[in-house]
Order: sequence, then C-alpha cells, then structure tokens
Amino acid sequence: MSDRADDQARGQRTRTGSAAPAPDRRSFLKYTGALGAAAAITTTLSACSSGPESTNDAGGDGGTGGDSTLTAVIGYGNDGSWDPTQTASAFAMAGNEHIYEGLLNTDPITREPYAALATEIPTDDKATTWKFTLRPGAKWHDGKPVTADDVVFVFDRILDPKTQTLAKGFFESWLKGVKKVDATTVELTLKFPFPDGLSRLSLAKIMPKHVYSRPGAWDEATKGKAVGSGPYKQASHHPKSNTTFEAFGDYNGPRKAAFKKMNWLTIVDAAPRVAKISGGSADSEISDNIPYANIDQLKKGGLTVEGGAGMNNLFLMFNTAHKPFDDVRVRQALHYAIDTEKMIEVALKGHGKASTSFLNESNPSYRPAKTVYAYDPDRAKKLLKDAGVKDLSINLMAVNVSWIVDCLPTIKASWDAIGVKTTLDPQETTAVFTKLDQKKDYQIVAAASNPNQFGIEADLIMHYNYGPENLWMGYARWADDSTAKKLFKDMDQATREPDATKKKAMVQDYIDIVAEEAVIYPVVHNELMTAWDPKKLTGIKAQPYPGINLLQAKWAD
Repeated sequence: MSDRADDQARGQRTRTGSAAPAPDRRSFLKYTGALGAAAAITTTLSACSSGPESTNDAGGDGGTGGDSTLTAVIGYGNDGSWDPTQTASAFAMAGNEHIYEGLLNTDPITREPYAALATEIPTDDKATTWKFTLRPGAKWHDGKPVTADDVVFVFDRILDPKTQTLAKGFFESWLKGVKKVDATTVELTLKFPFPDGLSRLSLAKIMPKHVYSRPGAWDEATKGKAVGSGPYKQASHHPKSNTTFEAFGDYNGPRKAAFKKMNWLTIVDAAPRVAKISGGSADSEISDNIPYANIDQLKKGGLTVEGGAGMNNLFLMFNTAHKPFDDVRVRQALHYAIDTEKMIEVALKGHGKASTSFLNESNPSYRPAKTVYAYDPDRAKKLLKDAGVKDLSINLMAVNVSWIVDCLPTIKASWDAIGVKTTLDPQETTAVFTKLDQKKDYQIVAAASNPNQFGIEADLIMHYNYGPENLWMGYARWADDSTAKKLFKDMDQATREPDATKKKAMVQDYIDIVAEEAVIYPVVHNELMTAWDPKKLTGIKAQPYPGINLLQAKWAD
C-alpha cells in the first residue's frame, strides 16, 4: 500500500516545499513501521494497475547470459517515494537495496549485517562509539568518490530535529551523532550500548552530498531520482510502469551485479502479473506477490514458487475514542469471535497461521503471549455481556488489498454469529489512510502490515506500531491511556537493555500487555509468495516481506 495500497499501506504521502517530506504514512500499513514514523501494509490493490507503458528501456530480450535483461514483475507500485530516508514503498525499498549501500547492509533473509560501504563490522557491539572506514575506491554512480562527508550528510538529515523522516524513528532513540574523523573515516556515538544498531545501519542508505544537497534534490529523490554506490545504477524510471537498472562497472563491493541489465515492471493487479511469468510466452523470470490461487498453476508450468513466512499479517485496529471500543473486553471479544482456521483455509489456502503473539512464530524473540485469541464464540459473547454491550453494529473499514478482501467475509460471518451486525467497508488504501490522517471517526480498521521490510528485531517491530508519538497510536487514539503510558516506559527500558537475554524477556513481557489490550493486533500471519524460472535463474530466495533481492542471484548455467 505504499501509495496506492499496494505497498502495504505504504501509502506514501509526502509534503513538498521548504520542509522535508512527512513520513510515508500509508507505508505503514503493512509495510509499513511506525517507530514514530510509519508502518506499512501489504500486497496489492486491485484498483490500480494496467500494464507497463514502457518495458524496453533496458534493451530486454530475455534469456540468459550475454547482454540479456533480467525482467522482474513487482506486485507493488513504483510511484512511491524513492528517498531512502523517507520511503516505505515496497518497490522503492527493493530497488534501493540494489542502488544504494549502508555502512553495513543486512542479508535479505537472515538479516545478519555484513560490511558494505564500511570495510568491517565493529567487533564490540556493546560499545558506545563505533568507527567505520570506508571501502577504498568506492564511487558514486556519477564517478565521484564516496567520502566521509557523504556519510555525515545522511545521518545529519536523519537526526535533524527539524526534519521529519521515516528513518529518524529507527535511529534517534539510540544514536547521538555521527562525525567525520578524516576523508574516509567516520565515528558514530551512541546514547547507550545498542547491539541491534548494527543491523539498523542498513536502513541508513548513504547518499552523495554533492547530488542531494542541491535545492530541490530531496523532491527529486521522492519522485524517483536515485544515485548511489551500489552494484546497480538506475537507468530509467517510469512511475506506474517500470524502472530499469544497469550494472555499475566501477562497483568494487561485496555483492556484485550478476545481470548487465534489469527491467522491473510494476503490475499491481494479480491476473496480468501472473500472466507475465506464466506460459510459453512468459516474458519475465521472476515475480513477487503471487496469489495463493495461482501457485499450483505456476508450479505445473515449471516455475519454482516459494513462500516466506514472517511478520506479514492482517491486523485489527480499534478506535479507542469511539465507544464501546475503549473497553478492552469488547476488543478481546471481537478477536475471540473470529474463526481464524476457516480464514486460513478459505482465504489464505493454508498459507498462514493464527497469531499467537504480535510477533510471528519464526521471530527470534517469539513466545506465545499470555493472551491467545483462539476461536471461542461463547467467550466472546460473555465478554460482550460483561461489558454491557448488546445490539452492537460495526462498520469494518478495510483496505482493498486482494488477500485482505478475501479474509473479510470470515470476519463478518464470525461477528454476525455472536450477534454483532457487521458491515464490510473495503476501500482503496489511500482512501482509508487519508481518513485516518484527517482524524475522521471510525470504529475498526482491518489492514495488512509487515515491518520485516525494515528488519526482524523485536524492538524495531514493536515500535513500528506502539509508542507515545507513534502515528499508529494517533490513529487508535490510545497514547494517553494509563496502560499505554506504562507500556511505553517498559518498551523504552527494553530498548536500553544491552544484554540480549534480558532484553528478549523484557520484550516478551510487554508484548503480553499488547496482546491483552488488543488495540492494534494481528489476526493471522501469512506467507508472501515468490515465483521464478529455475531454468533461467539460480540463487533466489523467497523473502518474507514485499519485493525481491537479486544481489546473490545469477543466470542459470
């Protein structure tokens, strides 16, 4: 939903002018993190799409080897912000991973950090200063050398109290500042030991000061201008159509380009996206966001189709300023009432699990929450009765992401069955979040979220939705609640805890509160599917978040 809902609520709205753009709000939703800034929503909006206007900019003839072009189909829009400090767009974030580098990058699957623009990872992750030397010979795509001034330039923007960026929420709580030591060395000063900061450095893409310090340059970045130091340079950008890439010949980093050219098509609607990769006339080698209903068809056609299970989820968000949703018993009742197994079977075709925590089960910090919303309609009825609620009518506003829409009938049937009259109100993601941004009244929102595009650490994921100045808390009208204030203090204490074992326990404890309160809480976690042609590509791994990463892929022999 980044802007049109498909970036999983990525939905990005930015303000232009002398002030920096506001964080991509829609980005949120699925894809999207609030860490004080944004979250993000997931998958596709059936409303927007049509095929690409121009697909030949990369000179693509398909096939393997030589000068052939790798053609990819991305199920999210490419017309969101491409500013790495701002974006939560699934397409742009995936593209930026190939164009830009951080001091450290992270593996797309394990999320373990590795040296990118920096020559090595600090040996003491509990230190309060980290020094980085830049890779000798690193160049920008325009041929100029990467310097310490470029690094300081980006971090100054991120930490500037007057500049509101999405990236700020990932850094300001623990990073005090960044200074230049010499032309190729920088030093980061932390507010307290924060081992998780090493993996977060991948979220600070280093950008050339001589390009982006010019007047209007940040607006250009928002619109798609991308100049980095990574293995691929942006060759052309056609919003709502396609973005093309070329291998950067002067790249001397750890993960070199394996394809001379790439052409990424944005096709949000499921049917034309699937058509591009299937059948004898297929003209793409890989596609993300594969609908569950098409998995068998694509496998029978010789494609590999694999899923990544992570934080992708359908969640409910309650307006706690709208009675009776200020009563925790009502929120709990509506969660207990949902037949999640039926939802998984019918809507998700088995590619999901009922949520037993805010975190998905494969997260390193996962344990079942003390409150687990197993299907229990009798308990739901009792909770409503105890809350003094009867004859409840609900308008469930929802994003019209395809798989979310598929899940809505199960929610309605479940709530109707306990005597709650339910009206489904799916809308374009942009419409939903515009109403939320305008503080319009609502009862409950159903949407998708996936903070895994930013990382897998629990502290990041939880701050994505919860925090005193968090955008999501503003949507839910819950930040001033006494329980919320206690929760935020517990979260801050966990952030500052350097011992990994203690921190994990602290996070698990406050997730119990999040589960019990159920203000913003997942109903199911589901897989995201990627399909590719194994006769043409190797080294592909399905991500548990939107987009693709081709930095370890290559043409098949």
